[in-house]
Amino acid sequence: MADQPKIADRSPQSVELEADKNYAFCTCGQSSKQPFCDGSHSGSSFTPNVFSVKESKKYWLCMCKHTGNSPFCDGTHSTLAESDD
Repeated sequence: MADQPKIADRSPQSVELEADKNYAFCTCGQSSKQPFCDGSHSGSSFTPNVFSVKESKKYWLCMCKHTGNSPFCDGTHSTLAESDD
């Protein structure tokens, strides 16, 4: 696995998250349970981003794995070149 994450998608994924529950966000882009970790990073330098939210509601999670506000989408996907896939 490369040092750069795999782009899982070029648009964010909408998910309903519950307040005060821990989630493991996939940072490698290899998980089959996107946007959440399934352990596919094993043996690489990647680790999941474990996070929680304060309010139960819909959130937009990053699928390009290049956001500056992990795990939330910050629009970075719109600036990535096609060669980044």
